[in-house]
Amino acid sequence: MKPQSSSHLLGRTIASLLLLLIVVGAGLFLADWKRGALAASAAAATSQPEYVEVVAAVPVTLRDYVKSSTSIGTVRALRSVTLQNELAGTVHMSRLESGAEVEAGELLLSLDVSVEQAELAAAQARARLAETLLGRMQRAATSQGASEADVDRAQAEFDVAQAEVVRIGALIERKRLRAPFRARVGLVDVHLGQYLEAGTVLTSLQGVDEAVHVDFHVAQDVAAALVVGANVEVLAQNATQAFPARIEAIDAETDTRTRNTLVRARLESAAHPAPGGSVRVRVPLGERRPLPVVPVSALRKGPSGEHVFVVVTDDAGLERVRMRRVTSGPMLGDEVVILEGLTEGERVAASGSFKLAEGMRVSIAGADQAAQAPSAPEGDTVSPLAHN
Repeated sequence: MKPQSSSHLLGRTIASLLLLLIVVGAGLFLADWKRGALAASAAAATSQPEYVEVVAAVPVTLRDYVKSSTSIGTVRALRSVTLQNELAGTVHMSRLESGAEVEAGELLLSLDVSVEQAELAAAQARARLAETLLGRMQRAATSQGASEADVDRAQAEFDVAQAEVVRIGALIERKRLRAPFRARVGLVDVHLGQYLEAGTVLTSLQGVDEAVHVDFHVAQDVAAALVVGANVEVLAQNATQAFPARIEAIDAETDTRTRNTLVRARLESAAHPAPGGSVRVRVPLGERRPLPVVPVSALRKGPSGEHVFVVVTDDAGLERVRMRRVTSGPMLGDEVVILEGLTEGERVAASGSFKLAEGMRVSIAGADQAAQAPSAPEGDTVSPLAHN
């Protein structure tokens, strides 16, 4: 194999250098072209007007707020009984009707007492005979015709005969069931001629009153702060109107399994739910204080937490939004309580806030209407639906 000549090696080196120069020149040309394109794009973007997002803004207002805990309660009549027959017997008369209202002392059901009535007639006859004999003995004793022992024996026989009359009368009355108070009758399945064993459950009687009891459980730390006479709020399920109630009693013992304490409140309302119904009970845990509230649509949630967009005016007099981190509280209807992060009088973006970003320019839609929107009535209280 012959060695290559120096002229041949020089030619290859020159060719490689020319190729490298061509590649570098092409790269420089492309870089310069890209810089020109970016500069032209930036100039075009600068010449275009800034994008403006249209939103609705509302002022931050203050509402009275009270921290509270919500429990599920059960409505109970002030007076209620399960109606049972004390003695066995056959139903002779029944005025029990499902859902009917009965008055105190009204006769509801009577068992057959034909045997007892016969025994009562016999006892009354014996009592009359004993009374007659007692009178004779007393008259005889005045003329020394009878001793004091004979008079005492006749008096005792008369007293026993009278007691027997009373006993049989009470036995007859025990077979007659009367309403102990004004009440509403529950479901009834009792018929004439039906034989009832002693202690048969006939129905329930729920007292008809203008008030009811509401029993509910609270955590032991909440119970420790409650006192008899304190006020709570009662809401029927799926209802927004709250009714005031007053705590009547707090159980002396905390449940060892749940660590909850039973509390009983009295609800004075003619429109109370039916006994046995479920209600929500809001228990205040502190003093009322004014806190900011904003529409629910103004509150946004992201990876960094909860935030709102506050509308501000920049140095050029243009309206922009600034993202503000906040801590939200409970909701009431279409408003949410803001515990931290806002002050009264600031404006926040409500409708359309999901389209915003930090520093974006905005145009306020319906600003006049938002400024004239009616505020909450003075003294309105925002109460949470959960323990916050």
